[in-house]
Amino acid sequence: MSLVNAAHGRSDSTSAVHPTGERPHGGRRTIRQVVGAYAALAKPRVIELLLVTTIPAMFLAGRETPSPWLVLATLVGGTMAAGSANALNCVIDADIDKVMNRTKRRPLVKESVPRRGALIFGLVLGVLSAVVLYFTVNLLSAILAIATILFYIFVYTLVLKRRTSQNVVWGGAAGCMPVVIGWAAVTGTVEWPAFVMFGVIFFWTPPHTWALGMKYRDDYERAGVPMLPVVATPQHVARQIVIYSWVMVAWTLLLVPVTSWIYTTFAILAGGWFLFYAHSLNAAVRRGEETKPMSLFHRSNTYLMIVFVALAVDSAIGLPAIGLPF
Repeated sequence: MSLVNAAHGRSDSTSAVHPTGERPHGGRRTIRQVVGAYAALAKPRVIELLLVTTIPAMFLAGRETPSPWLVLATLVGGTMAAGSANALNCVIDADIDKVMNRTKRRPLVKESVPRRGALIFGLVLGVLSAVVLYFTVNLLSAILAIATILFYIFVYTLVLKRRTSQNVVWGGAAGCMPVVIGWAAVTGTVEWPAFVMFGVIFFWTPPHTWALGMKYRDDYERAGVPMLPVVATPQHVARQIVIYSWVMVAWTLLLVPVTSWIYTTFAILAGGWFLFYAHSLNAAVRRGEETKPMSLFHRSNTYLMIVFVALAVDSAIGLPAIGLPF
């Protein structure tokens, strides 16, 4: 499905539908309801996680507390870019969202937003994100933001998502870009610690998403999305979660040379904590016991937050970096 074809959906006559699926009295919606429906297209809960990683990246880039105005400008532009990608994703995946219980309350499914309106909203947000970042931050951050939107839409959503079980592995690269944008916002360049942070999120994405996929396996199967939990046995999925979790934790330690003992301590402790639960899930699957993969899903969010908050605190305090051992 192309963006052009996705724009030709329901007519604007559907605009009198409340985000909950109910028509308010008199068939008219309040401004709050309209704004709420469009805001839901941007998937604000997903954006929250992206922002949690952007700010620490900015702290680490300067090894100090960055300018509040620079942080605000970067977050505004980054939020618009992420919202653009998410809204366009909703347009393209409206057919999938209709048959999945997890997504059946999204605005396009409930017809609280017309497809044409959602398409325009997503495109305008993308343009505005580039404008904001270019004029308030720098050119590099604007270019990276647009590249992220294009990758998420054309590589992940239109190519990978419906064709390969490795969709979230390679497509997840889009979700890694906020740290690179945050680094570029402070330094005007992209250096190796930015790529290490990119890698942390890259290896974090499969365990995070496959745990969700294990819970909603039937949803993805019904929608025809070949997530790994759909096409592979639970034992294989659990093993892959453990493998990626180990690589992720090891990857966080690559930042030790540019941080102090504060980050190193939290990275090791949080990593051990997460690995314990990843192995516990794997062991339960191997024994054929009932599992709760969503527990690992939620813990993965907590883990990522701990690692990146530790980065920010470490940089703000400014203790001497451990440095390279040679």
